[in-house]
Amino acid sequence: MISFYPGPSRVHDKIPDWVREAHRQGILSMNHRSQEFMDLVKKTSSLLKEKLDIPESYSIFFTSSATECWEIIAQSLLIKKSVHVYNGAFGQKWFDYTHRLVPDAQAIPFGPQNELAANELVFRDTEAICITQNETSNGTQVSNKIIYGIRKVNPDVLLAVDATSSMGGIHLKFEAADCWFASVQKCFGLPAGLAVMVCSPRAVQRLEQIAESKHYNSLTTMKEMMDHWQTTHTPNVLAIYLLKCVVKSMSKIRRVEKKTLRRQKDWERYFRKSRSLRLFAGNTAVRSSTVITIQGSPDLVETIKAAGRKKGFLLGDGYGDLKRDTFRIANFPALRKKEIEKLRSFLTTYI
Repeated sequence: MISFYPGPSRVHDKIPDWVREAHRQGILSMNHRSQEFMDLVKKTSSLLKEKLDIPESYSIFFTSSATECWEIIAQSLLIKKSVHVYNGAFGQKWFDYTHRLVPDAQAIPFGPQNELAANELVFRDTEAICITQNETSNGTQVSNKIIYGIRKVNPDVLLAVDATSSMGGIHLKFEAADCWFASVQKCFGLPAGLAVMVCSPRAVQRLEQIAESKHYNSLTTMKEMMDHWQTTHTPNVLAIYLLKCVVKSMSKIRRVEKKTLRRQKDWERYFRKSRSLRLFAGNTAVRSSTVITIQGSPDLVETIKAAGRKKGFLLGDGYGDLKRDTFRIANFPALRKKEIEKLRSFLTTYI
């Protein structure tokens, strides 16, 4: 079965070899307070900065999932209020979760076909603006340019960005925001169970001012431990090792992005010919580069997903309000060209 599900998705081909090597090296039983572990974390962080163009001054943390990052931001970077600008189910989930911890959190939903106007998003009474850069539920995204624009008109407000379905697949301008995070089961091509959180010096200054330390994953404590290349808890050491291997093997992100965008354009041309299926994001300015969301009649969508399984293709279900009349296709780096060609050949019967 080839997984085109937009996370967890197809994993990197070399993972079996890397796991065997991890076993041979003793990684699977590595003490997380040992020098060997600290060297591993330091090397992984260094590679992430090098390959993804993360500023050297930014801090990197490892968590269990992007969902945990929602909690960390709410408890460690906020006191009174955050503003959540979103157009889909995962952006709303982030708001809903934060609202339970920070009751004055404010939701600003917008239409999935609409491009944000940065100059209309000016806030003076909030501590953070939260943006879902790539909305996995509907296949839309917010561009680097708009994130820069939001930062420009809100120079004194922290900007947090959920890049779960895009980090590792496209070039993100990390300097445009203060807190970025992503799980590894998408563009990094790894099994679920690990997330990367990237914080700017401004975010670090903010966490030090608040100094919240009531939880095992309080960002204050995480920073203190990461200063020594350690974690607050016994982490998924194998996942960190595999992340190191993936990032070490990948090209620099601008080259990876070229491949991602070329494949996206191929999918766009492919579905442009169809009479029965269409790209959900009709506005090209907001169309995701890494999650292709296809819309059709509910009966046809169900038929395609069921037939795909029989042929060995796992397609992503629709999500939330789009569950019945859409399916999703991952456009992640780990997918191979010949697998994509086989999927297109299968879908030709239905377009």
